[in-house]
Amino acid sequence: MDIKGVVLAGGTGSRLMPLTKVTNKHLLAVGKKPMIYYPIEKLVSAGIKEILIVTGVDHMGDIVNLLGSGRNFSCRFTYKVQDQAGGIAQALALAENFANNCGIAAILGDNIFKASLKPYLKKFAAQKKGARVLLKKVANPQRFGVAEVSKNGVTKILEKPKKPKTNYAVTGIYFYDNSVFNIIRTLKPSGRGELEITDVNNTYISRNQLKYDMLPGWWTDAGTFESLGVANKLVAKDPPK
Repeated sequence: MDIKGVVLAGGTGSRLMPLTKVTNKHLLAVGKKPMIYYPIEKLVSAGIKEILIVTGVDHMGDIVNLLGSGRNFSCRFTYKVQDQAGGIAQALALAENFANNCGIAAILGDNIFKASLKPYLKKFAAQKKGARVLLKKVANPQRFGVAEVSKNGVTKILEKPKKPKTNYAVTGIYFYDNSVFNIIRTLKPSGRGELEITDVNNTYISRNQLKYDMLPGWWTDAGTFESLGVANKLVAKDPPK
């Protein structure tokens, strides 16, 4: 299947105030680059040339000024505005026309990791249908969606459970076929008023169509002061491929 890339760079960045008072979280520095460069470079190095950037209203101009057309990254950018913070799944829904019946590889803009995406993109393309997620063993799974797995795939994902049954965090790296947009249309807002990506993934599980891989090397988000500090240390010590 043909696959296009999506970088989800919306949200308010409230956990990083006051750093995010005048700029988008994804423009903050990690090592010697803006944070958003890392997911873009991962998609491009895996062979994806068409990339949609989804961000919020407040700092869209700054992101366009930074990234431009995509020429400097050897890709082509399209931009979409998420008018209000309504969850990852709502942001992903904005990619429907862009996807144009292709599959999508979506990365949260604050995910920084070592490994190449190329082998997982290849596995997803070979699937023909369904979805694929990348999991990572973490010390603090309560912060994330947590996956329970079997030999055949993911059996259940719980969002930020107080007592996780595993320490397999669902990273912010997702591969979806084009049916994801129909799934999002069926979602109801969660208790925090957002369309949750965990609900999307659990719908694929109910169809027996959610595969997974364990992500090797280091991985972190960079959405809190602590994890932003971790990301900077990891990038300095062992730069991504």
